[in-house]
Amino acid sequence: MTDDGTADQRATDQPATDDRVLWVTGGGSGMGAAAAQVAARSGWRLVLSGRRTDRLDTVAAGIRAAGGTADVLPLDATDPEAVTAARDTVLGRHGRHGRIDGLVLSAGLNSPRRRSDDQSMTDLRAVIDTNLTAVVQVVDAALPALRRSGGVVVVVSSYAGWSSQPGAGVAYSASKTALGPVVRTLNQQEAHHGVRATHLCPGDVATDFLDQRPSVPDAAARAVMLMPEDVGRAVGFVLSAPAHVRIDELVLSPVSQR
Repeated sequence: MTDDGTADQRATDQPATDDRVLWVTGGGSGMGAAAAQVAARSGWRLVLSGRRTDRLDTVAAGIRAAGGTADVLPLDATDPEAVTAARDTVLGRHGRHGRIDGLVLSAGLNSPRRRSDDQSMTDLRAVIDTNLTAVVQVVDAALPALRRSGGVVVVVSSYAGWSSQPGAGVAYSASKTALGPVVRTLNQQEAHHGVRATHLCPGDVATDFLDQRPSVPDAAARAVMLMPEDVGRAVGFVLSAPAHVRIDELVLSPVSQR
């Protein structure tokens, strides 16, 4: 408890489990979808964002069929005005004063052209905008609500954001590595509001994202990788931590990771 009673007030204001709102970007597939499904089973109310409405609808339908709550909010998170409008929609849909209790930022992009001698500057900017700038934009938009709730942020980064992986490419490696300082800065600056963030760094995961590799892994290679559900459970672990616990960084990888 602080001298002015802030912590006591925050504890009093904590919502019931089934009132907490979790906004997931990249929620239509892969790790984002898996994280949403795990969170829904724990009682979170989901808002699923991404560019592909059909996939978001499929994930939301599955959550609802299992007894959970999920809204669909299509979004291009690289568009600042769209992010602000989406934030306002989330707040307008949930509660008299609106609330966002958590973010899972899982949207990602890479290009098969990954070498300095063959990369496209257009692709490079798109990768950095998606993997880095969009993350900061969504956090910035949601921050006032996260301060009110003492919220939790899970930034789904990459093994390449934790350990140098030249094969991941110039743009991808740079953008994911930059997420570490983004998370550390957020934790340092917002701790007094109870906001806490995690830099989550998965190794190889068997998702459609692998199709963006110069050499697409075959079924045998994918069989020894992490599954999206493995990452979903890791996100669930972070989300379930008590409000006084911060998990600054979490790395998980398959035994086969190189």
